[in-house]
Amino acid sequence: MTFTSRPRPAALRRLAIGWLVMVGAAGLLAPWLPLPFAVGVPDLLHLAEPPAWTTAPRHWLGTDLFGRDVLTELLFGARQVVVLSLPATALAALAGALAGGSAGFWGNRGCRLPLAAWLLGLAGAWWLAVLPGGGHAAAGLLGAAALAGWAAPRLPWVSRAQWPLPLDSLFQAAITLLGAVPRLVLVLTLAAGPPLPMGQLLLLLGAVAWPEPARQVRAQMLQVRTLPFVEAARAVGLSPTQVWLRHALPHACRPLRAVVPLSLAGLIGLETTLAFLGVGRPPDVASWGQLLGMVRQEPSAWWLVASAGGALLLTLLALQQVARSNR
Repeated sequence: MTFTSRPRPAALRRLAIGWLVMVGAAGLLAPWLPLPFAVGVPDLLHLAEPPAWTTAPRHWLGTDLFGRDVLTELLFGARQVVVLSLPATALAALAGALAGGSAGFWGNRGCRLPLAAWLLGLAGAWWLAVLPGGGHAAAGLLGAAALAGWAAPRLPWVSRAQWPLPLDSLFQAAITLLGAVPRLVLVLTLAAGPPLPMGQLLLLLGAVAWPEPARQVRAQMLQVRTLPFVEAARAVGLSPTQVWLRHALPHACRPLRAVVPLSLAGLIGLETTLAFLGVGRPPDVASWGQLLGMVRQEPSAWWLVASAGGALLLTLLALQQVARSNR
């Protein structure tokens, strides 16, 4: 008889979810926790000191090069996961589901737009490309919309003519374009310069993370659109948009249960890398990457690697375990 001590998948899943809940709670409640030291406040008498449990004041996880308490910085660094990486992942999943679901369901000829809509889009693109300034572009769009609205009832062939929109080709072109440049290089190029506001950095992270969820949803949609329940929904008279939104898209989004945790892990690693390099965020914003970046100036500060690196490693492993159990 042999005995194995390998943990069960259910136990690993519970441990992973417990750690992620703890990180999320720390990020949400960090400003209200009874911490011994305030975030960003240096202790000039204790610069780059290892953890101290017996002497006062007690820096339980030590201090960084500027004398800031590592425990406080670590808890406020978890806040970046809650307010930046998690919303960016949700935005990327939403954009990917809509883009991949549309491309997989309609293909290149399933979505047909009236000629007036094509004229409006071409006119708006021309105004955006030629005229400088957002006000002139908005005026151009309004003018094109008014022209299309005036011409549609007077020119019947404009309202009746419909041209297919090659959604799948546009989707593949966008995926290829974003995949041609490494994600880190693209983000560093766009975020170089002054620190970005939180909203702009969130949109940037979401914009570079949507291709993988979109690719998975599109692949699933190619199978879902041929299933009998989709054909039955069409047979009862539902419009293509209703069939797509109510029946096909929810089933096509099932791979996101495994993709979203991996996307979150990737964005946490990307945000940590940006903070490590000092790009994208102000230097006074606490983050795990900033703590790791200080090791370049003080290689002997092992407690910075142990605290920030350990928290990052456990979070990434927990997200991978959740994704593995959701397959």
